[in-house]
Amino acid sequence: MNRFFTTKHLILLLTIGAPCLSVAQTGLRPDTVAQREGPTISLGEVIITENRLQLPFTKQNRNIQVIDRQQIEAMPGHSLNELLSYVAGVDLRQRGPFGTQADVSIDGGSFEQALILVNGVKVLDAQTAHNSLNLPIPTDAIERIEILRGPAARVYGINSLTGAINIVTRKSERSDFTVNAYAGSGLKKDTANNDALFNGRGIQVGGTMAGRLGQHTVYGGHDSGNGYRYNTAFRNNKIFYQSEIPTNAKQALSLMGGYVSSNFGANGFYAAPGDRESQEIVQTVLAAISYRAELSERFSISPRVSYRYGYDDYRYFRHDLSRARSQHRGHALNTEINGTLQTTAGEIGVGLEMRNETIRSTNIGDHERDNFGMYAEFKTEKINRILLNAGAYINYNTDYGWQLFPGIDIGYQIDERWKLVAHTGTGQRIPSFTDLYLDQQPGNVGNPAVVPERAWHAEGGVKYTGQRLIAYTNYFYRNIDNFIDWVRENPDTPYQPLNFSKNRVHGLAASANYRLSDPASIVSWMAGLSYTWLSPSVGTSAQQGLISKYAVESLRHQLVANLTLATGRFSGTATARFNERISYKSYFVSDVRIAYRFSPVTIYLDAQNIFDVTYIEAAAVPMPGRWFNLGLKYGL
Repeated sequence: MNRFFTTKHLILLLTIGAPCLSVAQTGLRPDTVAQREGPTISLGEVIITENRLQLPFTKQNRNIQVIDRQQIEAMPGHSLNELLSYVAGVDLRQRGPFGTQADVSIDGGSFEQALILVNGVKVLDAQTAHNSLNLPIPTDAIERIEILRGPAARVYGINSLTGAINIVTRKSERSDFTVNAYAGSGLKKDTANNDALFNGRGIQVGGTMAGRLGQHTVYGGHDSGNGYRYNTAFRNNKIFYQSEIPTNAKQALSLMGGYVSSNFGANGFYAAPGDRESQEIVQTVLAAISYRAELSERFSISPRVSYRYGYDDYRYFRHDLSRARSQHRGHALNTEINGTLQTTAGEIGVGLEMRNETIRSTNIGDHERDNFGMYAEFKTEKINRILLNAGAYINYNTDYGWQLFPGIDIGYQIDERWKLVAHTGTGQRIPSFTDLYLDQQPGNVGNPAVVPERAWHAEGGVKYTGQRLIAYTNYFYRNIDNFIDWVRENPDTPYQPLNFSKNRVHGLAASANYRLSDPASIVSWMAGLSYTWLSPSVGTSAQQGLISKYAVESLRHQLVANLTLATGRFSGTATARFNERISYKSYFVSDVRIAYRFSPVTIYLDAQNIFDVTYIEAAAVPMPGRWFNLGLKYGL
């Protein structure tokens, strides 16, 4: 903590355990929330964004975590990547600050096995999941982030093998405007190995116009910096628009669109040490239009069309574009229709989707495939103390044929505080175009013979919700057939993907959030602790004498801790996270944010990696040491 402030002057709003807590649940007085915008909403009232059956957070039987708006405001970070790094069970492997490039996985899976969504719209990149987090959404535009752990084909369809992360954007009911500007620096080594300053800066501007013509929201963002290592300078630009236009009391039209362009030096990102002069330019266009209509008191329907365009320009030699340059252009068009029917026995949800994926690439080639899916779910609370949700997803892919993915979850309410939960389900991951067709000699070569991964998952746990303590623990087992790993025989041969018979993971997740002070106290204290243990095994590239690229990168132990304190106009956040992987050195990183609000302005200071730890999250890329950000936010 900053020595110029006593603990009396701090407020810590972040509680990233599972389950996560809103301000209303932590007992923090609303007037002490230094960066509060709009009314405080209890997390128990939040409806998890599924495409058919909707359930409040408190009634979910799955292992779901939610980062709400108050927590996002309090975190010491300015990108989606940095926000996800504080969530237990999520392995966020960054290659630089300010959201430059990162891979995300859930509970020991690979970065290809987690599905990313925006407001329920799939934004998966069929070229490679390295680009999954290249999204046109500044953090100020995010209302909450929902993390569903475990295979989710029944809910979200293809490629949700180990879980799904859904970013829900803000929908203000009133007109507003915000400006958030920040700049930071830290020490780095120059080309002569002397100390030099790394610097970065950014600005986010956004607002909503609400009136008789509906709600229209626009956010824009810019981040740039000179790089914390040689050839890691970056420049990111984002713009995002969404609207909701009611056509009558029970029907509404929704529009969403965004564009992001990221340009960064990629020294060591993918092919160290030879890629010292590499550069990458990634662009994403996202658009969707949907309509929701309540046709009767018992039946509603919601059609949606979405489109994603991705451009990836990787320049192995940034000063010589005549060689070793890869350009990829991918298109994905998704149409779907979902409906719900209320019956005396329970609620029925059905849905259909059609997806077309196309790529035009200099070293992958030109390819196209179609996917057709059908969903059905049933939810009932008619059985005493039991909430039951069961369903299945039937999939047909033009390359791989028919597949069926059932799932069921059940919860038993022992009393007002204790609840037993259990879930079993299945999922799949269709190989990316990179897995199948990449021709990037001598480093990486695709394999058209690989087939989809399939997962079966089972878990059981117990939840406790009291006046001061919210706690959750569960044990899970996941078995993946046809696990895809990139392997090679020796350092002189290229990596190539192969299917291996099994990838098994045993896991334990536990967390607790405890309010230390009385709710009426002027100073409010809150403590949170989350732990994830994973025991993975692959049947196995190592047994065949092959060198693995991804199977050896899984987490074994992860610990996320936080302490919160609130009083007056001051605010702050202190978090600590410990990660231990199979093949990387373990590390312990701590971050702090302090802030002071004098309406309508908030000034805040972030100190990241405050103990100046040397650590690597991905590839051969050392992360920045201690660095600071000073920011100012103005909101009306």
